[in-house]
Parts: sequence; structure tokens; C-alpha cells
Amino acid sequence: MGDYDTEAVDRLPFSTPEKARRYRTDSFGGAVGLNWYDTDPTLQFTMAYYLRPDELAVVEPHLTRIGALMGGPVARWAEETDRNPPRLERYDRWGHDISQVVMPASFTASKQAVLEAQRALRADARAAKVSSSLPLFASNYLLNQADIGMGCALGTGGGMVQSLVAAYAPADVRDHVLAKFESGEWAGETAQLLTERTGGSDLGALETTATRNGDSWLLNGFKWFASNCAGEAFVVLAKPEGAPDSSRGVANFLVLRTRRDGSRNGVRIRRLKDKLGTRSVASGEVEFVDAEAFLLSGEPSGDSGPSDGKGLGRMMELTNAARLGIALFGLGNARRALVESLCYARQRQAFGGALIDKPLMRRKLAELIVDVEAAQALVFDGIGAANHRQRRKVRQRIAVPVTKLKVCRLGITAASDAIEIHGGNGYIETWPVARLLRDAQVNTIWEGPDNILCLDVRRGIEQSSAHEALLSRLRDAVSVSDDGDTTQLVSHRIDDLDAAVTAWSKLNHANRDAAEARLFPLAQFMGDVYAGALLTEQAAWEREARGADRKALVARLYAQRYLADRGPLRGIDADADEALDRFDELADGALRL
Repeated sequence: MGDYDTEAVDRLPFSTPEKARRYRTDSFGGAVGLNWYDTDPTLQFTMAYYLRPDELAVVEPHLTRIGALMGGPVARWAEETDRNPPRLERYDRWGHDISQVVMPASFTASKQAVLEAQRALRADARAAKVSSSLPLFASNYLLNQADIGMGCALGTGGGMVQSLVAAYAPADVRDHVLAKFESGEWAGETAQLLTERTGGSDLGALETTATRNGDSWLLNGFKWFASNCAGEAFVVLAKPEGAPDSSRGVANFLVLRTRRDGSRNGVRIRRLKDKLGTRSVASGEVEFVDAEAFLLSGEPSGDSGPSDGKGLGRMMELTNAARLGIALFGLGNARRALVESLCYARQRQAFGGALIDKPLMRRKLAELIVDVEAAQALVFDGIGAANHRQRRKVRQRIAVPVTKLKVCRLGITAASDAIEIHGGNGYIETWPVARLLRDAQVNTIWEGPDNILCLDVRRGIEQSSAHEALLSRLRDAVSVSDDGDTTQLVSHRIDDLDAAVTAWSKLNHANRDAAEARLFPLAQFMGDVYAGALLTEQAAWEREARGADRKALVARLYAQRYLADRGPLRGIDADADEALDRFDELADGALRL
């Protein structure tokens, strides 16, 4: 403590050195300054769960360096960017519309550092003939704990743009764009522009119009929300002239900031959004005025006019893949909230002891630990990678919206819990958790809120019986477990879920409105059982490979909370409380300091 604090203590009649130690600033550093990989046993577990030892030996040194980067400079830059967000320079000194977004130096430095670290990981993995997909996913998880706005800027639309451009763009445009991505010049310089004032999620109601112009098109219209509008390449939904005014008439177009002839394209930024959170990503309103564009679809067919009628469906397929990235944002929010909560509770002294030793606080933290690990299991399973026990690679169509629904909501509740644990300090912007709540709220909106996700679950059931693949995945997961009571409980709930989908499908045939209203509890049920099955699968591997049973404890606590019938007394009459009895084991396995 400084001299000022010491003098203040000396002057106060009821103060003591012990009391003064409670508010020593350097005692409450929180997550910033930690190595977020080294201190995260659950992420280390996940890497070992999916990767062979020789693969892990290649990528883990990079994850360790990335953990230090994210927990140190990137986390500090994120706070600075939140206080000094991007700004728009609309006009030059002659009054010309230049629509230039000026990014703060903190954002630019952070972006460069992140990209360099990920390039190094990718290069070493390639040299060792190891897939970099999972390690890069893990590095983004670490980034998202610092700044999901940066995660959005680096992840928004990049894969989508490259996929569509490679398949459909004219040869000269295709070669130019793909070369920019290959060189890394356009990393984090893409976005998808879907939403308009008329429709919101109702994309069939959009008004942006495309007119043929030789081998290109001219776009005119106005997009109400454009994340990362400072980028160089955009995938835009528009309706070609002559197409029906419905979702069948929607087509995908590529719009570049600069025309093929080198002149500035007709892309104007009206204003940047004054957002609740994620201030580091420049979101704004974009107007197209005779903007050169390129159709990203196949040949026209049927009565769809100049579009092939599959534009919206094609975008939704790519959007569903992007939803897993949004779920990763929510997981990052939840993990950071957990770490900040554990750090604070371990330091805060109240009522004669450390906050973390109070039974009610241990209950809250134990639930948060279990929830975060369940969410982590869902999100990482969503990428479709094989693990040591299940060697089949399966990407689940219906699992992604279910995962996003469950995990993005957890990001909000976990951030809210962290504020509550910090008390009044948590509500203050100079403490680390207020921004977490502001940032977390957007994840339930990006790429579709809960109701849109539920409708996607319905489409999956109706159009491809996607629930059958999910049920198969769940049964595979519990088939390797030998934790009797928990496995039996989860297995029963899988059967119940199967029956619930069948009952819902019958209702859907009889009364679609009533069935739609019940999609939300059905999707929640899917998420609860999905997470329980994955935790039992992980517990079986840990028991066999490491001779440990911490993950079995997590699975058991999760199943008791979300899947068990707790009786009329809601578990108050339970003989024991493993969450309290083994709390230190839970906490040490969540955050290693």
C-alpha cells in the first residue's frame, strides 16, 4: 500500500492494518496477467482428450505462448479499445464521402499480435503434418476470454467468403480475392451483410436490389447491421431485379471495397452503432449505391428469376457453421467470468474469513464450474473432431443451434453471477466483469436469437430427421461409460428425449402453432441431455487414461442438477453434498494458480 493509504489508516479510529489489507489494490488482479492456458486444466484436458500425444507435443508450446499473450497484452489492449472504440471519418476535407473507419492503435496492435501467434501455430502444425483446426479453435477460445469483439472481427465471414468465392466468383475476382486471403492481408477484413430495417431475422423481406451489369451486378440498398464494416470483402444478400419478392428471390453477392478497375466502390458507411458492448468491432449501417457486386450462386432455375432460388438456404448453411463460433464467444465469456469470480472470492475477506470458504459461495462457484465445463464439452464436440474413445468424425446438424442456445445464455448468466460475486465493485466499469456482461448479451442475437434457433431445430427434424444423428451420438457417448448411476440416469434421459421428439412431431402434424410454442423446452431438453452424455464420455476417458475421477464428479453434479428428479424437497433432504465436500478438487481443477 502507498503512503497515502497508510496515513489514512493511521487517522481512522476504527481502522486496523488487517482491515486495510482487504482493499489492497494489488490483491485483486483477477485474470489479467495470468497465462490462460497454463492456469486452465480443463482446456489442457480437452486438448489431451482430442489429440494424440505427438500432436499435442507440437501444438501445446504454441498454446502456452498464446495463453500468455491473451491473458496479458491482448486482455489489456481490449480494455483500452473498449474505452476508445473505432470511429468513423465520413468525409474528407473536400467533403467527399470516404466512409473510413479509424481503428484505435490498441485494436491494431492486438490484431497483429493474435494473427502472428496463430500463423506460427499453423506453420509448425503444417510442418509436422498435424491438423491445426482444433488448436486454432482453442486459441480462439482463449482470445474470446479477452475480447469477443476481436474474435468477431477475425472470424466474421472469412471462411464463408472464401468458400463462396472459390465456387462461384468470376475467375479474375476469384484469383484476386483468394490471393488476398492466402497472403493474410485480408485476415479479419470480411463481413456478412444480411439484416435490414424491414425484416430483421425475416430475411425474405429485404429490399436491397441487384441489377445485372455485364458479368457483374450493381447493388443498391441499405443494411441496418453490419459487423466489422471496416472490412474489405462482404457477402451481401440482395434480390435481383425480376426475382420474386420472397425468400426464393434472395441471392448471395460478393462486394469488395474497391472495384476491379481500382476505383472506390459504392459502399458508404452511414454511421457506426453506439453499442452496449463488443465495442472493439466496428458495427455500422452500410449503404450500397451502384456498388459493383458478383453473384455467388449457380445457374438460375425454375421460377426463381435471375437467382437460383437457393441463396438464402446457402447462406443459412454457412450461418449455421458460424453459429458454433458464436457459441465459442459465449463459452469464452463464461470462462472469463468463472476465472474472475474464483480470483476475487479467494482474495476477498468478509465475515471473518475468505469469501470462497462460505458455503453459499462454494455452492454458487461449484455450479458455475460445472456449467462451464458442460458448455466446453458441447462447443468442442460441435467441431466434429474424433476423440480417443470415439474415432468417428461426425458434424451434427442439429447440435449447433442447440449448443448456441444453451451456451450463449450461459455466457450472460455467468457474467451476471460474476458481478454479483464482486458485489458493488462488479457493477463498476473499472473492474473487469461489467464489460463481460455488456459483451455477452450480443451472443444471443448474433446469428439468430433463441427463437430463430428453435425454428432451425424444427427444420432439422422435419427436413432431414437430424435428431436421429444426435440421439445416435448421445448413445455412443454413454456406451463407453462405466459410472453406473450417472450413466444410467443419462441413458434414461436419452430415451426420454427420443420419446419427446416423437411426441412433438405428432403434435406438429396436428397443430403447428402449438408445436412451435413447445420448441423451446424441447431444444433445452436436447442441450441438457447432450451435455450430460458428453461429460460421462469424458469421465470414462479420464478414468481409463489417467486413473482420476474429477470429470466423473462434474458429470454426476451436472446430471443431478439438470436431469434428475430431485423429489418434493428439491434435494434439501440429501444425505451429502459432493459439491461442498469436494469443492477444493473442483476449484483446483478449474483454475490452477
